[in-house]
Amino acid sequence: MPSQEIKDKYELVVGLEVHVQLLTKSKMYASDSTEFGNLPNTNISVITLGHPGTLPKVNKRAVEFAMKLGLACNSEITRTNIFARKNYFYPDLPKGYQLTQDKNPVCVGGIVPITLEKSGVKREIELTRIHMEEDAGKSMHLAGEVDTLVDYNRAGVPLLEIVTEPCIRASEEAYQFMAEIRKLVRYLDICDGNMEEGSMRCDANISIRLKGETALGKKVEVKNMNSFRNVARAIEHEFERQIELMEKGETIISETRTFDATTGLTAGMRTKEDLNDYRYFPEPDLSPVVISEDWLERISESMPSLPRELHDRFVNDFGLPEYDANVLTDSKEIALYFEELCGETKNYKAASNWMMGPVKSYLNELTLHIEDFAVRPKHLASLIALIDEGKVNFSVASQKIYPEMIKDPSKTPLEIAQKLNLIQESDEGSLKPIVESVLAENEAKVAEYRSGKKGLLGMFMGQVMKKSKGKADPKVANKILTELLED
Repeated sequence: MPSQEIKDKYELVVGLEVHVQLLTKSKMYASDSTEFGNLPNTNISVITLGHPGTLPKVNKRAVEFAMKLGLACNSEITRTNIFARKNYFYPDLPKGYQLTQDKNPVCVGGIVPITLEKSGVKREIELTRIHMEEDAGKSMHLAGEVDTLVDYNRAGVPLLEIVTEPCIRASEEAYQFMAEIRKLVRYLDICDGNMEEGSMRCDANISIRLKGETALGKKVEVKNMNSFRNVARAIEHEFERQIELMEKGETIISETRTFDATTGLTAGMRTKEDLNDYRYFPEPDLSPVVISEDWLERISESMPSLPRELHDRFVNDFGLPEYDANVLTDSKEIALYFEELCGETKNYKAASNWMMGPVKSYLNELTLHIEDFAVRPKHLASLIALIDEGKVNFSVASQKIYPEMIKDPSKTPLEIAQKLNLIQESDEGSLKPIVESVLAENEAKVAEYRSGKKGLLGMFMGQVMKKSKGKADPKVANKILTELLED
């Protein structure tokens, strides 16, 4: 492993290619089902398999999903979209070519803002393009078997490929970019973002150069990464591996490599030519798809609130810390629930604490979705109001009232508190006798307090809470205690 001093001489240059599988019910150019988990080779037809005489047809919903992602990334939307054949031969490609976009991608340029967690630094990752294409099938190399099995169910499933400029300079930037893309596609409801199921995949093009140089070095493409963390690990390993080669005076080979998550190492698969000859040519069986002004406007008007917009609103309008805003916008449904909650209460920080604490703990413990959460924002806001008004404390609210709200969401927090006799006693006239009796029972401790042992105040408070069965308002009780002890 090169030393930090040697690593500091070099600059990492990374460009990512992210494939997102679209949540359409049918394939990109055929009506076959896209349902995941079906028996192998059941979601296929003569069109998917490219039989002679069959004609493809573009999936309108897939085009609309592409437009949504482009608008979310501030890309320029291409109005006349022509599809192309990308010719290569591989067992999982039934037609012997892939239908994609070549010279005119549906989205050109664009940016994806990211925030680095460690430093808080904000950056904009520049996009080269987003284009529509179909997925290939899946080859399965079973342990101990000589033959390779091929499942064509995935062949033809709609994909968007998001290609960045070679502008990423650290593995953390790649990690945060992937996380932001997953947020976007989930907020837009165009992809579930599950890397484990292959519905979001990433290839990383990695090269290095001496700091100050402008020419790009020989790039290595790393494939087969099934998590954000593995993308970051592969980049870190390649950075060090390529530096070692450069320091030894050896040549970096432009090749495709695979990443082993167990060892954290990459291994060569095949060398890459300077330019892959895919013999692109316009698909003769598909007419251009023209995106009209009206169509684009309709899609633009249907756009939901995006994670960055909600994040900025939570920070600027609700006064939340960056950390809270990041956690709350990680999930679209959590963010929208919180936004509705803030329409019912002005104590935004308390609302955030409830969402990140008791609510998320409950959902995680039972592996539930926020849509399965029985307590509506209006009732949760009422519980926050009970605390703010001094009628109950947080401990009583979270441990006694909140569980009852989950059991019976039709009852208000006040009804539950009254039924369980949990409303705090805030009347000084009612609390003073309780405080006086506690002090009378602990004359020796009172003397110690007055002689300088101020830490005994907590003991007195504990006795007051015990005598009042937890119903004494801590603020009022503390005030009366202090006045009597200092008298």
